[in-house]
Amino acid sequence: MKATTRIYLIRHGEVAVAYHRTFGGKIDMELSPRGVEQAKATANYLRRVRFDAIYASPMRRAQQTLAPLAAEFAELVPVNLADLREVDFGEWTGHTWEQVLEKFGAHAFDWLEKMDQAAIPGGESAAQFRARVEPCLRRILDQHHGQTVAVVCHGGVIRMLLALLLDLPLVVTGRFEIEYASVSVVDKGPLRTEVQLLNFTPWRDWP
Repeated sequence: MKATTRIYLIRHGEVAVAYHRTFGGKIDMELSPRGVEQAKATANYLRRVRFDAIYASPMRRAQQTLAPLAAEFAELVPVNLADLREVDFGEWTGHTWEQVLEKFGAHAFDWLEKMDQAAIPGGESAAQFRARVEPCLRRILDQHHGQTVAVVCHGGVIRMLLALLLDLPLVVTGRFEIEYASVSVVDKGPLRTEVQLLNFTPWRDWP
């Protein structure tokens, strides 16, 4: 029988202020100074975990969040997977929430529904997004039976990974808050999948 694999899903820290309340998606933005501190706090919290592997999005904000974690686990070589990059929001990219409402008639909090309907002009549909993220998850599960793995990526990617692990429609994950530099933990076993932690923010909730 296969052993349980524990996956830590880690969102990048707060992004540069210029991109707040903006559909950043494929824009390769940096962390804000606060985001850098969040990443350090998260890495400090995770130093107690014995990771067997670390995977990450190659995007700058994820890499900057990865850096202090990688320093804590210098014996591990992080694996960057291009398909762990954030959602492509097509024509929404770079627009603020207010601009998307004015120009496209869509409310910011409806983005998952719009993805499900393939209704973001030029953007990824939920099906397309799943098609590129699912092989990343399969690779992790296939290569790390019974091990503990960290995945440093993006809010949208974490939602898709949760949807895949829990066999949920992507739109349902809109009920979950996935904050900057948050940690969620899922155990994937041979018979069942269990969420052990969801949206824990060490920079705020851990002394």
